[in-house]
Amino acid sequence: MQILMLANKMPYPPKDGGSIATLSMAKAFVKLGHRVTILAMNTYKHHFEVEDLPDDLKSEIDFYTVYVDTSIKPPEVLTNLIFSRLPYNAKRFISSAYKQKLVKLLREKQFDIVQLEGLYLYPYIGIIRKHFTGPVSFRAHNVEHEIWRRSLTNQRQGIKRMYMKVLTNRMEQFEVRSLNKFDLLVPITERDGHVFEFLGNNSPKCIAPVGIDLENYKYKAPTGYKPELAFIGSLDWMPNLEGIDWFLDKVWPEIIKQNPDVKFHIAGRNAPPKYEHKIKRRNVVFHGEVNDALDYLNEFAFMVVPLLSGSGMRVKIVEGMATGRVVFTTTIGAEGLNAADKENIFIDDDPSKMAHTILETIKKPEKATEVSKNARSFIEAEFDNTEIAQRLIDFFNSHLNSAEA
Repeated sequence: MQILMLANKMPYPPKDGGSIATLSMAKAFVKLGHRVTILAMNTYKHHFEVEDLPDDLKSEIDFYTVYVDTSIKPPEVLTNLIFSRLPYNAKRFISSAYKQKLVKLLREKQFDIVQLEGLYLYPYIGIIRKHFTGPVSFRAHNVEHEIWRRSLTNQRQGIKRMYMKVLTNRMEQFEVRSLNKFDLLVPITERDGHVFEFLGNNSPKCIAPVGIDLENYKYKAPTGYKPELAFIGSLDWMPNLEGIDWFLDKVWPEIIKQNPDVKFHIAGRNAPPKYEHKIKRRNVVFHGEVNDALDYLNEFAFMVVPLLSGSGMRVKIVEGMATGRVVFTTTIGAEGLNAADKENIFIDDDPSKMAHTILETIKKPEKATEVSKNARSFIEAEFDNTEIAQRLIDFFNSHLNSAEA
């Protein structure tokens, strides 16, 4: 099968959930014997030249990139607010150069499936239909407007909140308009699939979570159980920033009061200016961007993912559980994973309860070891990348065959 995947950012290096989701699926398709072409936007935040890709990756996947300036420009924001109904976040990814490259690929190469990796590729559906007659698959990495709706509830009154409300409403309308414009829907979680059905989706769907290659995630049972917690995630993603603020303001004071030896380590790329100063607290250590996320996580037994907003699934939790980290998160953090509280993960929304759970687990290594082992077993059973990709290929084939018939 010849598969064209469209992405609104370069999926290499795979350091954030969206990049990991796109690249892991592409590599799984190749592993199953299919040919994959990726047309990605090269943006200022996620820029990587094709010639600098690892040789083995370039030999497996045909990469094409187009530079797209997605930087936020205040004059454009104002113009968009007054004269457009399109959410500015989506408008930033509309590019004539990308459209031209897409048309060129569709004319020059034969594809069986075109898969759009995320909502921001929706504006290109019209041009795809003009030059491609096969099925178009929309892989929804999350319910986009839900991220904004949830962040809006955590935003204080003011101009920023007013603007976010407008953006959220436009994003929801944009997302609803996209439904049923695609032949196939590929939600990343079962829950998201139900949400899309509630919003009006009638297209056939196949759930395809972000899988991992288990051989790349060696289980390392925590030893020693040092009283240290770790966070890692993109620090230009609003839900991560909100979650860290909440944890530091609501949970951390209680932890440090009861156990002054506990440390909290924070790592992530694209931190805002002076972020290290903003999060300065007792026993909080800021690492910035780390070279290898797994090496960083393996230094610690305990991982914290304190999310209050967001949608889809949290890939970092999957990676942490796969390597045996003991994960503490919120209901929204664990959303879509179907993990079991106190069995393979710890889930608390109340700050005092989360603090208590963390402190008690640090004191009980036997419980931490049990949760660690269960976490690895859970990931092995539910998130094997090759098995997920095979289900999706079978789904594609069933609709290719029905179309031919």
